[in-house]
Amino acid sequence: MEHVPKRSRRGVAGLALGALGVVFGDIGTSPLYALQTVFSVDHNMVATSAGDVFGVISLVFWSVTLVVSVKYVVFILRADNDGEGGVMALAALARTAVRPGGRRYGLVMLLGVLGASLFYGDSVITPAISVMSAIEGLSVSTPGVEHLVVPIGAVIITLLFAGQRFGTELVGRFFGPVMALWFVVLALLGGAQVVKDPSILAGLSPHYAVLFVVEHPGIAFIAMGAVVLSITGAEALYADMGHFGPTPIRRAWFFVVFPALTLNYLGQGALILGDPRTAASPFFHLAPDALGFPLVILSTVATVIASQAVISGAYSVSRQAERLGYLPRLTVRHTSQRERGQIYVPAVNWTLFVGVIALLLLFGSSERLATAYGLAVTGTFLITTTLFHIYAQAAWGWDRRRLLLLGIPLGLLELTYFGANLTKIFHGGWLPLVIAVLVATVMLTWQRGRGLVTDRRTEMEGPLEPFIEWLHGNPVAKVPGTAVFLHPGKDSTPLALRENATFNHVLHELVLIVSISSENVPFVPDAERVVLDHLGDPYDAITHLTLRFGFQEEQDVPRALGIARAQELVDVDIDDAYYFLSRISLDRGDEPTMPRWRKRLFLALAHNAASPTGYFNLPEDRTVSMGATVTF
Repeated sequence: MEHVPKRSRRGVAGLALGALGVVFGDIGTSPLYALQTVFSVDHNMVATSAGDVFGVISLVFWSVTLVVSVKYVVFILRADNDGEGGVMALAALARTAVRPGGRRYGLVMLLGVLGASLFYGDSVITPAISVMSAIEGLSVSTPGVEHLVVPIGAVIITLLFAGQRFGTELVGRFFGPVMALWFVVLALLGGAQVVKDPSILAGLSPHYAVLFVVEHPGIAFIAMGAVVLSITGAEALYADMGHFGPTPIRRAWFFVVFPALTLNYLGQGALILGDPRTAASPFFHLAPDALGFPLVILSTVATVIASQAVISGAYSVSRQAERLGYLPRLTVRHTSQRERGQIYVPAVNWTLFVGVIALLLLFGSSERLATAYGLAVTGTFLITTTLFHIYAQAAWGWDRRRLLLLGIPLGLLELTYFGANLTKIFHGGWLPLVIAVLVATVMLTWQRGRGLVTDRRTEMEGPLEPFIEWLHGNPVAKVPGTAVFLHPGKDSTPLALRENATFNHVLHELVLIVSISSENVPFVPDAERVVLDHLGDPYDAITHLTLRFGFQEEQDVPRALGIARAQELVDVDIDDAYYFLSRISLDRGDEPTMPRWRKRLFLALAHNAASPTGYFNLPEDRTVSMGATVTF
């Protein structure tokens, strides 16, 4: 075991406890509904006989082992993009490793967009099914209250999303101990049943899964569409890596979560063998009658926590997509002074809330929601596996033998899961696909429209070098102070600068043309933050600065300029500088650059983008906007 200083160990232990609340909530509450759904699929096709029960338990155990323990915890967490995870971060990482311009270069980001889109589909369904499955336990402990399940669920989900603004640090601090208790309860409930019937331990053998598939191939295929519920949350585990880091996640998984889940699934299997009637709700039947209601309360709290995993993951994926050019500017609030990855994105939060509430009211039960669940998850699994193999080959130099050794078993297993979930497509499985298609359309439309507008804007602005030469031949009045012009690059002239010089006939003593560069890494060290270019003449008081930011960082321009001053790159007075924004008004043209409906969508996205003043942390009283119209 690696040596960790005493203080660091305490820090890792604290993060591991927080990770129990934020990262493992989703997969940790799968025992509530996974086996229950397996034994209820298609009117109880899976029997409660010893062969079927052992087969299902074996399938669940080896699915968790291969997909979560081996694929995600051992391998995928190694593919961290400067500490950040998630399918978009992995796609950006893979793109830096493959040859620019090659076939795989464009493929990896397209896969990233598709994976992120499917993840959003999962993010909408997970809170609804998790909360509903817990509250439905009331029907076991307190019969006759079924009509209250949906209203109670709606209230709980509303409170969950309303509390997101306090941040995952506070949430994790509260949720971590609760989830620690939850996993202890999982282990105790399952372990007690295993002690009563230790024969269920035979279900850990993989040959029972093989026998189940060989003897009942059709039934096993359908059942795997429900078995996959035991591994939902694995992708959120990866997306949430930036909130806590890989080491706390690995330790929490192997020392707490994995053993507790294994014991609980074994216990549910033993219970079903002893009394097949409990298959309708095996989790809640594990507890003595006197503990039924307290277990419902704890389960409800745990499922609220489960929802946190995908919500936090959606924040991270959204921010990554925005910085990589696939979403408009988003208002992002940092919720921790210690962990840079802990953020809150209001637009994503409330969009998810509307979707979750709509699903809750539309489906009305966890059993019906389970028919819509799984397709998005398994699709994301396949995309992540593909991206990982591309990256491992390009960056780590994995040979074909190593790639096939990991890829064949994972690919076959995940393809089987995906195929099994395709059978649900007409029973609700279409829902996550529709969500994914909508999100992918938004992301690809924004990327395409952004490129068109940038090209048109560059044409309007004209090249920068001839403009500077014009200034030398046509002196304009100099006014004291510093003017900072935010502009995409140094090849063209900022519209606000051109207007100020040609229309107002004035120029500040120091002119800084500042460009923002969003890098394909989450964080850029301050020593590499600023790139200076005197534009050929260090004495004409016009300087270009490139400010480099990672896709997980706040693009704070005044702070970055302060770094430039501290490094003696420019002599700028941050407290007196004026900031000029070239505001662009967009107008749909008649050119067939994009279908008209996509142009309208792009305009709507641009209209709702975050204000650049707040986004770049500019002082409102010293920020001036000067605009022009761009037709695309």
